[in-house]
Amino acid sequence: MNEQYNKMTIRNPIPASLKIRYDQSLFTDHDIYLFKEGTHFRLYDKLGAHAMIIDGVEGTYFAVWVPNALKVSVVGNFNSWNRDSHALAVRWDGSGIWEGFIPGILKGEIYKYFIVSKEHNFHVEKKDPVGFFNEVAPKTASIVWDTNYQWQDSEWMTHRRFHNSLQAPISIYELHLGSWRRKMEDDNRSLTYRELAKPLVEYIQSSGFTHVEFMPVMEYPFDGSWGYQGVGYFSPTSRFGTPQDLMYLIDVLHQNDIGVILDWVPSHFPGDEVGLAYFDGTHLYEHADPRKGFHPDWSSYIFNYGRIEVREFLISSALFWFEKFHVDGLRVDAVASMLYLDYSRKHGEWIPNEYGGRENIDAINFLKKLNEAVYQYYPDVQMIAEESTAWSGVSRPVHLGGLGFGMKWNMGWMHDTLLYISKDPIYRKYHHNDLTFSFMYSFTENFVLSLSHDEVVHGKKSLVSKMPGDDWQKFANLRLLLSYMYAHPGKKLLFMGQEFGQWDEWNHNKSIDWHLLQYDRHNGIFKLVSDLNKIYRREKALFQKDFSSHGFEWIDLNDYTQGVISFIRKGIGLDEKVIVVCNFTPATHHNYRVGVPEGGVWCEIFNSDSVYYGGSGHGNLGRKDAENVGFHGRSQSISLTVPPLSVMYLKRE
Repeated sequence: MNEQYNKMTIRNPIPASLKIRYDQSLFTDHDIYLFKEGTHFRLYDKLGAHAMIIDGVEGTYFAVWVPNALKVSVVGNFNSWNRDSHALAVRWDGSGIWEGFIPGILKGEIYKYFIVSKEHNFHVEKKDPVGFFNEVAPKTASIVWDTNYQWQDSEWMTHRRFHNSLQAPISIYELHLGSWRRKMEDDNRSLTYRELAKPLVEYIQSSGFTHVEFMPVMEYPFDGSWGYQGVGYFSPTSRFGTPQDLMYLIDVLHQNDIGVILDWVPSHFPGDEVGLAYFDGTHLYEHADPRKGFHPDWSSYIFNYGRIEVREFLISSALFWFEKFHVDGLRVDAVASMLYLDYSRKHGEWIPNEYGGRENIDAINFLKKLNEAVYQYYPDVQMIAEESTAWSGVSRPVHLGGLGFGMKWNMGWMHDTLLYISKDPIYRKYHHNDLTFSFMYSFTENFVLSLSHDEVVHGKKSLVSKMPGDDWQKFANLRLLLSYMYAHPGKKLLFMGQEFGQWDEWNHNKSIDWHLLQYDRHNGIFKLVSDLNKIYRREKALFQKDFSSHGFEWIDLNDYTQGVISFIRKGIGLDEKVIVVCNFTPATHHNYRVGVPEGGVWCEIFNSDSVYYGGSGHGNLGRKDAENVGFHGRSQSISLTVPPLSVMYLKRE
């Protein structure tokens, strides 16, 4: 892959006779008006490098926002990195945009901007903030490229509002492109975007997930950041191929009815010299005061959300991925760190807002404008917040006082549930509230239940390794956890490797442990997840009213002594009901009576203790007749055998 780009950029220097031209611009007066107003949300059509033909001459138009520059020039192989030969001109309108057309520069040419600041005689070479493509790391130059692609996903795009609806079944498979699958025979290299397409589609189809979520694909300098320290807000990483190669991967996924969500990081950016930090000798993109502009946890810079050009840059980035790459959603990283001025800061390390509070008013306004813009232009997508606090209204519309996201990760459910289930079952009865508390707030937001990459790294252990007991109990507890998650109100997200019970923590330098699928217990987990996805997609009661209290009803939440909870999930139709019975102890409960909403035959449509999944095989022979025995405040009930460490779903015949 590196050789491909090296060959593209080995050119003879452009003759000095082909001078830069300043008589052409992509910016109209209206563009500048919008830019100064703070409402130009398609900057990628104007800023950056755009190959074109002017008066019969092929070349590239360059434009970059550098308001505090004394001089800006374009450097690259084409001029032997001469900082004086191809200077851009600053626009006369006070926009701070420098531009120019350079004949002879074609698609595939590498370049940077050489900037001399008005401040402190500072000078630096920077990659293009709105560049579409970059050299493969550790090289750092931008590459002249385009976003042309012949999409074949019209059927998906026409109907995707149904796939992305809040009333649709949404189960997300989160993966890291660089380590999902590697070629051991080829120096353990990652697969390219195109190489990923076929095996990923086949795997998602066999496992039943509705969407994939890629950890950040936007260009980043350090592999160990997993993409969360990005330097390319308009360019997919070249580690795995060209922008068109990523488009192909998304296109193939769409053609097979699989949605695509991207992680996106508007909360912070790294201090790499070629990136956004101290861009023109001033704190252009970040706050100048480190109490607002520097993040202590990640040693990175925080965007200045109060600056209209920065807001335009970020909103343009979000819209870019929807327009050019047809993505179905953005999962916005670290929203909590944006909302609070004192996030991860001690007393005296932060500056209160104008009202003396800790809320970051500029960031709040930015998030509202971001979500309003996205849903205005793309009402059939989803904006998903990773937000870990009790901030109210994250997934409520802006006009109702919310932040405007479509959904929010349920970090509270994740934390409490993992805390509860990691305990030895003998002690769980003393922590029953950790299990049931999430139902107290389940309908205050549009929640996604997430068991993400964050829970299986940095010494936290894999999901199966978190489970107590011997190996059989560990796998039974994992089946219990996953089956409970699919029954709990909210959309679902599971990180790669956990769908077959990987023992080791995730390591971005190697493939997940595919060889484990040959073993019965691991294959049993995979079969369980596959069936859970099938049942989840089939049973409307499990997804139609995920975000409404009308879709959930307790049968019994108080049987902590026997470690059992039972509840009803309900869909829009009157007949759409599924009873869920969860046993969080290793004891089999015989003749366990459960009140049911209606008489008749209740069929056991799922049992996590099935031998097919590696369980002990206890159950109810597939069905139970309701009896005229009042229980749990209901006139009808059924007597069940409740297997150990298990979840059962029952539906009326």
